[in-house]
Amino acid sequence: MKDKVVIITGGSSGIGKALAEAFGRRGSRLLITGRNAADLSAVVDELRKQGIDIHGFSADVSREEDNRQMAAEAVRLFGRIDILINNAGITMRALFEDVDLDVVRKVMDINFYGVLYATKHCLPEIMKNKGSVIGISSIAGYRGLPARTGYSASKFALNGFLEVLRTEMLKKGVHVLTACPGFTASNIRKRSLTKDGEAQGDSPRDESKMMSAEECAEHIYRATVRRKKILILTAQGKFTVFLNKWFPGLTDRLVYNVMAKEANSPLK
Repeated sequence: MKDKVVIITGGSSGIGKALAEAFGRRGSRLLITGRNAADLSAVVDELRKQGIDIHGFSADVSREEDNRQMAAEAVRLFGRIDILINNAGITMRALFEDVDLDVVRKVMDINFYGVLYATKHCLPEIMKNKGSVIGISSIAGYRGLPARTGYSASKFALNGFLEVLRTEMLKKGVHVLTACPGFTASNIRKRSLTKDGEAQGDSPRDESKMMSAEECAEHIYRATVRRKKILILTAQGKFTVFLNKWFPGLTDRLVYNVMAKEANSPLK
């Protein structure tokens, strides 16, 4: 990945920041995006002190024009785009019967349409360089999680889009990776939206028992180098995907019981 130009959306925290470190240490040149300019600037300063060639670009992935400008900025800075990592994402926690549909809409705008916009505007350069499009999906894109209507729906949609793109790019030399972490320690659950669209504030799960963002990023880095098509992480994640394929009824009950154990779970 040395000298490859890599764009990472949502690169100012969690898996996105860890990916910036993982690629940057190997000599990639980076453009990371985020909505919070202060957080973005802090990460850029931190990684530059490590000798990483990195720039920040304030952008909201749910806005197509921001994505067009992001791609143009990468070309202006580096003259090319080799890899796009669609990492920006948000989650929610509320039963469908209770949730304001604007919450689901917001999650879809970021997690699904944000990927479409970014990929659309970066793809011409990536095709030219026979590079990679990477989508950070989730086990929730294979198995619906109760109280995560918007999140699971967005990740199912993302998996479908990436499968279509991978097939369309089959003879054009473009690598497409669907990366599906299991539960990973990050701030995504703290920013999770409630039924009314407010930030949840605290994670309902024990983050210390999860895969770290850094370990997750290393797996994704290696999968990119090897040009893998699908990456499913954690033993729990792999088991869930397998079980859901062959024993969906049993998986319904198991998933319900696991999610019901979360702190303040809306499940009874």
